[in-house]
Amino acid sequence: MSVPQATEALRQFVEDELLRAPLLFNQVLEGTLQSARQAMAAMTPLQRAAMSDLVLALQTHPVRVGDYFLRSLREQVMARLLPQAPQAPKKPALPTVLALVDEDEVALDVELSHTIEAIKAGAEYELRELQTYTSALVGDPDVAHDHNPLRAEVFARALWDAAQALPLSRGHQLAFVRHAGPPIAQLLRMSYAAATSRLEAQGVEPAAYRTVVLPGGSRRGERTGSTTFSPDLYRMRESMPAPQPSQLGYDGQAPQAPRREHWLDVARNVTRRVDRQGIELVSRLFDAMIADERVPADVSLLISRLHGPAMRLALRDGNILEQDRHPLWRFINRLVYEAERAPDAADPERVLLLKTAQATVVQLASEPEQNAGLYAWAVDRLESFLRKRLARRLSAAASQIGALQKLEDKLIVGHASPSTMHGTLDVQQLDTVPADLMTDPPRSPPPANDADAWLEQLRPGDWVRMFLQGRWVQPQLLWPGERREIWLFGDGASDATWAVRRGALLLMHEQALLKRLKQRSIVGSAAAKVQEQVTLTA
Repeated sequence: MSVPQATEALRQFVEDELLRAPLLFNQVLEGTLQSARQAMAAMTPLQRAAMSDLVLALQTHPVRVGDYFLRSLREQVMARLLPQAPQAPKKPALPTVLALVDEDEVALDVELSHTIEAIKAGAEYELRELQTYTSALVGDPDVAHDHNPLRAEVFARALWDAAQALPLSRGHQLAFVRHAGPPIAQLLRMSYAAATSRLEAQGVEPAAYRTVVLPGGSRRGERTGSTTFSPDLYRMRESMPAPQPSQLGYDGQAPQAPRREHWLDVARNVTRRVDRQGIELVSRLFDAMIADERVPADVSLLISRLHGPAMRLALRDGNILEQDRHPLWRFINRLVYEAERAPDAADPERVLLLKTAQATVVQLASEPEQNAGLYAWAVDRLESFLRKRLARRLSAAASQIGALQKLEDKLIVGHASPSTMHGTLDVQQLDTVPADLMTDPPRSPPPANDADAWLEQLRPGDWVRMFLQGRWVQPQLLWPGERREIWLFGDGASDATWAVRRGALLLMHEQALLKRLKQRSIVGSAAAKVQEQVTLTA
């Protein structure tokens, strides 16, 4: 589905809201100062002195801090409104400078994530209602996408940009973001409600709320986990109808024609009721998988090519109903999972993946004798492609990996410490004052065998979901250092790479900002859908 472009009505709405942003920031600043002063009562003398410096800086430079906030807000909003011109695929190019992400950088991400969640939690209803109006402004009647450019993430990032206007240490700047979070969450709830009221007063008719497709990496939009409930396929087979082929030739079957043609072709000479029930179940499972809106359209087309062959396989292989182990379903699950990691249809790696899958599917469909061995071969071929893809990316990053390994060796023996540039400040390098300010979250996680064990289970090629540098990303682990101190990740949607220190990963995991992505069961979701349909028609 294409996303409607921003209309003049939406641009006018955004301009009106940006005109109100200075007043909003003044109120945020007042709330921040009040929060900081109240917090000082429970602080140690050293912490109170540090907080006094922050309060004094905010009172001395309110215009400068406000300008940074407003400029960041406008730049982010305009970037979301302006249409992105399509670009031809470029040759992958890795950055010449690779920033090392450590605990200090993650401390910022923790604060930003807390602010974003506070805004979303406090204004959940107001945001959902505003989405129906912004969708109406762009002509999206079903609210299929979130067209509101004034999102929680935008305001959280603007807060951090405003903090950098303070002539203080990074610790003071993080403290500003922490104390500004609750006030801006409360004010945005009222701001979103007021914006909705203004649009309603202008006569804008809200769209009908259906399903919002959130940006990639969004917490609420996560759909990469395994199916919560997956029915037993053997029991489901018993509930399937077993019509005779002769019963399927009458008129009125147009809505089911594609499936019934497959059914007739396979079931023409089938006499056993259980066999007809089995191919009926497999056919319905494929119908549900193909109709699954979460499966990319190009991948769904490939899956549909296996519809008929899978029904023939059901007659020869009783183990096809082993949804977690049978190679047919493993191949489909793996293909969908890897395609979802690179959502851009023009991504050369995605194109290569689908070309390989297409050639595999064509060969599978052309085999007259369907058996599990064919699909085991397909799984092996897909896994071989994925291993070669990982090897290509590692080869492209060889110079980075070599430099990181040398840095890791120096860090372990204590001969080097990262600079404060590009977010590489170590906790130990913090001045006493900002270190005292950073009491929540903890600067480094306490010893946690579970977190260490979880990290050690990660292997090159595994995909994770992490909140990094102010946004959710889904990178792949490319390389863990020999000493497991530096870990290199590569973005699935671009050529970006991140080198992250072990302590930073442990802190992210502790704060629920890092998790391993699980491959969801496509057939499990389809089985749940089919069972729901059977229950409704029973």
